[in-house]
Amino acid sequence: MLDHQGFDLWADGYDRSVGLSDEDGTYPFAGYRAVLNAIYNEVMRVPGARVLDIGLGTAVLTSRLYAQGCRIWGLDFSARMIAIAQEKMPGATLVQGDFTCGLPPALRANPYDFIVATYSLHHIADARKADFIRQLHACLRPGGKLLVGDVAFETRAQLEACAAACGAEWDDEEAYFVYEEIARSFNGRVRFERFSPCAGVITWER
Repeated sequence: MLDHQGFDLWADGYDRSVGLSDEDGTYPFAGYRAVLNAIYNEVMRVPGARVLDIGLGTAVLTSRLYAQGCRIWGLDFSARMIAIAQEKMPGATLVQGDFTCGLPPALRANPYDFIVATYSLHHIADARKADFIRQLHACLRPGGKLLVGDVAFETRAQLEACAAACGAEWDDEEAYFVYEEIARSFNGRVRFERFSPCAGVITWER
């Protein structure tokens, strides 16, 4: 797992490394573009949507939404990635902070139409995921949606099979979503769409 300094060093080559993994159809970014496109298309259903991006990175997704007139807020713990994102979205409100410690107060005050998190929440331990998701859910407007696109599996057996196939490439320090497990924490009020053997979008609606 990379710390904030590691992400700062990776920032300039991040989009390229992700793209190579997606093109190869390999873990961890197989399906990356399909995941982002699905989230983009969902957000675009609401013109001028208010969007919070958790772990926005270099704003691959939110810069496209910003260009289409969405109002953007973002959180990331890498100063370098925020700098790259701010160049793409000068009017966005971007906050540097560690989301594994919760949502900063400055971002809790705004009701959002969408909260998105792409390939970021796997940095939160499984035991803390549900509480953080509830915190995000509370920041949505009525009818708003939380859209999490990430390395994710429908069942624990699928995750374990992927880990076995990846061998040494598998990152044991990251806590990937297992839909059947997270769904139990929300009494089924959540849905999952799979886009590759190791990626999908999980959706909560308020």
